[in-house]
Amino acid sequence: MDRYELRAALLAAGVSPDAFQLADAHEYQPVPPDFWFLRPGDGGWEIGPYERGRYRRWRWYATEAEATAALFHILAEHPAP
Repeated sequence: MDRYELRAALLAAGVSPDAFQLADAHEYQPVPPDFWFLRPGDGGWEIGPYERGRYRRWRWYATEAEATAALFHILAEHPAP
């Protein structure tokens, strides 16, 4: 899955659109106070939380497909209570 397919899958799963930011596929202005992100980084893809005005890389993946699968797992399959 790519980031455009991830956007559709997360929204279909009922994840709030404010809960995530996907590079060039799903971005907000103004930026919400906290969310999970997916973006290119260091020759691959990174995911992590944006909290208190800072991006914090949590995991790095070699491919977009690996990163999108991981973020879908976090947000749609194991959402916070």
